[in-house]
Amino acid sequence: MKAEHFKGKSVPEHLKEARIRGALASSEVHGTEMPGHFGAGSDAAKDTATGLALLWILLTFTTLNSWIVIPLFAAGWCIWKTGRSALIGWARMERFHRVIEEERWEIEHHRAQERLELTEMYQAKGLTGKLLEEVVDVLMADDNRLLRVMLEEELGLTLEAYEHPLKQAMGALVGSLTASLLCLFGLWVYPPFGLLLFSALTLILSAILSAKLERNHVTSTVIWSLAIATFACGAVYFLKGL
Repeated sequence: MKAEHFKGKSVPEHLKEARIRGALASSEVHGTEMPGHFGAGSDAAKDTATGLALLWILLTFTTLNSWIVIPLFAAGWCIWKTGRSALIGWARMERFHRVIEEERWEIEHHRAQERLELTEMYQAKGLTGKLLEEVVDVLMADDNRLLRVMLEEELGLTLEAYEHPLKQAMGALVGSLTASLLCLFGLWVYPPFGLLLFSALTLILSAILSAKLERNHVTSTVIWSLAIATFACGAVYFLKGL
């Protein structure tokens, strides 16, 4: 049974593998368990396909000027980003619930192995001898408490850290709507270049906010965000003349 549960690995190796599984369950970048480069590719493809479809509809079926086309595109884009964020949130929650059920099943069917894992984890925390045995006995006596401990200690999951998908969708709506309103305000204030200027301002403000919340280097985050956006806009500007 031990070999079947640990798949031929030692307890520390199994715990390390479990931590990786927990990290995948808590990941919310793309809402998938696929490798990061596949997730990035899939997410970029969806955004690109949706953005191009919106532009095609506006350019093919309308003869409106930019004062109408840009707000219409912004409205469609806000709807897409809001719905997409909700889907990512639901996928993450579903994945998290699946991990909980898998761990619950292991507790019910592999109690001896779960005890070994608990012993290994609390030995690593410095517990030994009778105190270690008492702590393990107390945790093994309550399945609900044991499930919580295994999720948090073995898999590294924090149950309170998961926001509801609708809350994430609301964040996406606020972000996309704020950016749209700022850019449209720039277009109204200074039609020649106001939209670009306020687009850059939005990039800077959002980069600063995200860098501070994630405790990353603010200056490099802002510079890289502006550099990538500038490269994209410059490429479009020069390619349009070909």
